Amino acid sequence: MENWDRDDSDDLDDMREPRSHRRKRDLPFPYNQDLSGILPRLNRRTVWGRARLANHRVTASLLAAGMRLLEQHFGPCAERPVTSKSLLLGPLSQRCVGDAFGANPEPFDRHGDGAGLLRDRWTPYSNFIVDLINFAMWKENYRPEFRTQRAANTRRLVHGRDGREFVRAVHDIAHRHTTDGMDMPSVRLGLALMTVADADEEIARIASGIYADYLGSWKELYAAVLRERGLRLRQGLTLDDLANALSAANDGVTLRALGDPASGVVDDARRRSLTGTVTLAVIHAFLEPENEPSGLSLEQAVAARFGGRGQGGGADPAAAAIGGPPRTEA
Repeated sequence: MENWDRDDSDDLDDMREPRSHRRKRDLPFPYNQDLSGILPRLNRRTVWGRARLANHRVTASLLAAGMRLLEQHFGPCAERPVTSKSLLLGPLSQRCVGDAFGANPEPFDRHGDGAGLLRDRWTPYSNFIVDLINFAMWKENYRPEFRTQRAANTRRLVHGRDGREFVRAVHDIAHRHTTDGMDMPSVRLGLALMTVADADEEIARIASGIYADYLGSWKELYAAVLRERGLRLRQGLTLDDLANALSAANDGVTLRALGDPASGVVDDARRRSLTGTVTLAVIHAFLEPENEPSGLSLEQAVAARFGGRGQGGGADPAAAAIGGPPRTEA
């Protein structure tokens, strides 16, 4: 019988482990890592209590069960894909995760009432879905070679001195990001959730939670590019606008590529995607040189371009700024 009134001080004695989390060291990577920053929605009142529970062996084992279900039902080669006859979140119900917990392979835990252990950790249950997707999209779950390549591309974006190299880096990052998203069960589930979020408050909360950390990391990169490239956002636009525009473009291309593979929005042979093209268009439209700002909003800049002779007919100074070298300190 679960005790719903217990406080953090009532946690099981076997949770009273040192910071090194020695009781889950034998679990595979990244389940043996510190998960306290990845699972913020655990059902404990204090930061200390949530951190201990995040790094409990049973919590990692419940996540492993959920990850297997994601692969089985939402992956590109799903064993039991979600169909028009199945509920979207049916494969991730408490009962299904509890059953998958009981079928965990070694060295994960599989003993006990999986559904009860799940309810103890995540209330309401939608919190488990959000934390599971957060874990699935955690950078430690990415392929090592992808992470290495992304770091190299980031350096090309921020520090590359050739404009053509900047453009190539944008296309390369966009293509990799789109195709990797197409292969990730968590991304597929997230896109599916967004299509029905307006009809379900809990699903809307899940979809909103997916973007919190995701957009934050990209905004850091965008801010670094602006700073090093001597660029600024046009009047009236914010870093949130830039991040949301590029994220929406990527989501749209990913969804179109998944639903209509023959559309050509992703070209693996040329390592190009419509995401890269739209990203360059947004950069061209949203940004201008910091040292020679036009002072025009996006709407004013477009109006000037179509306003007649002598208005917007020349080269856009932002394009020259992007193509030029990053700023150096005097």
